[in-house]
Amino acid sequence: MKIARGLKISRKQLAAHKMRTALALLGIVIGVSTVIIMVSVGKGAENQVLSRIEAMGTNLIIVNVGQVQRTAGRQQVRGTVTTLTLEDAGALIEECPAVRAAAPVQSAKLQVKHESLATNTTITGTTADILKIRKLEVERGSFFGEEDNIGSRRVAVVGRTVVRNLFEESEPVGETIRIGKVPFEVIGVLGAKGSDLNGVDQDDQILIPINTALRRLFNIAYISTINIEAANKEKMALAQQQVREVLRERHRLNRQDKADDFTIQNQTDLIEAQRETAETFTVLIASIAGVSLLVGGIGILAIMLMAVKERTNEIGLRMAVGASRKDILVQFLLEASALSIGGGIVGIGTGLAGSLVTNAVTKLETSVSLASVILSFTFSIAVGLFFGVYPARKASRLDPITALRTE
Repeated sequence: MKIARGLKISRKQLAAHKMRTALALLGIVIGVSTVIIMVSVGKGAENQVLSRIEAMGTNLIIVNVGQVQRTAGRQQVRGTVTTLTLEDAGALIEECPAVRAAAPVQSAKLQVKHESLATNTTITGTTADILKIRKLEVERGSFFGEEDNIGSRRVAVVGRTVVRNLFEESEPVGETIRIGKVPFEVIGVLGAKGSDLNGVDQDDQILIPINTALRRLFNIAYISTINIEAANKEKMALAQQQVREVLRERHRLNRQDKADDFTIQNQTDLIEAQRETAETFTVLIASIAGVSLLVGGIGILAIMLMAVKERTNEIGLRMAVGASRKDILVQFLLEASALSIGGGIVGIGTGLAGSLVTNAVTKLETSVSLASVILSFTFSIAVGLFFGVYPARKASRLDPITALRTE
């Protein structure tokens, strides 16, 4: 009964000072909604990164020539290493039971022309296995096969960005383009892939048979990358181990003190690393947003101190007619809790609406998590109680006689 009576008194007191109550609620609303929106943005970014990794291919392992290092957020190979070959890619398929498919890759940025239009784009030499390994789709036309590769035929499959830059609105399939000075027939158009993890446009490329690329364009006998598909997710680690052993043996790196002249990247490791980075980012922005909740709590502290000062006479009267110090303490804690809970509820609604609006009017993808809603609401209650304790304790320690004499 005392709690029910306390809630009734709290409601009356808060309603009697509407502007002051609204300002206190506003601080909590802003804090809770900001935390929810910022966490949803962070989660959305995390989901985008993970979806891009998954779109790279299933059970993907990437072998890069040389030691790969990240510089300014992008992967780079230091120096020129020529030890990775087409024969290595073939050996991995034959000698690694945990490997399902392997596609060699060599690429370079070259100028491409079609009639009066020209563009600089990435020319990628590879094999037909790249389609299933990297989840590529041919939107129009066809892809080159093993016969095209063996015969070093001058055929090309172009990305969406290349189509836009070279052909504008016309149909590219069947047309002839010049890569450098070498003519190629366009036999297909790739479906859209968007940007990769490094922000590189995957649609701004032209795929050609690997033998054609090495002999007719690049004039080299080595490759830079091998894309590998493991037999299944459970065999990723085994496939990686087998690939490393085969390559070390083929490159005559049998001595233990000899370092690998290649780098193996596992899709699972890549996902884990990106998830950890994204989670750290989410925690950081949530912590920054949580500062606004503390500001809201300070607002509650100020309002409750004002309430204690204004109601000193009332407190003295209640204590004179039998109210205990505990009753007074609970009364003011109930008022502080009402402010934090009310602000938390409104803040949740505002945060959910803000996340939807952010997703609709900006390019940012948002993803509201139940954990962020519960955490922000719990934190708002904790903040209200924390900043309400001091005014409540101060009110409960007033001397009844002194309080009654206060005007």
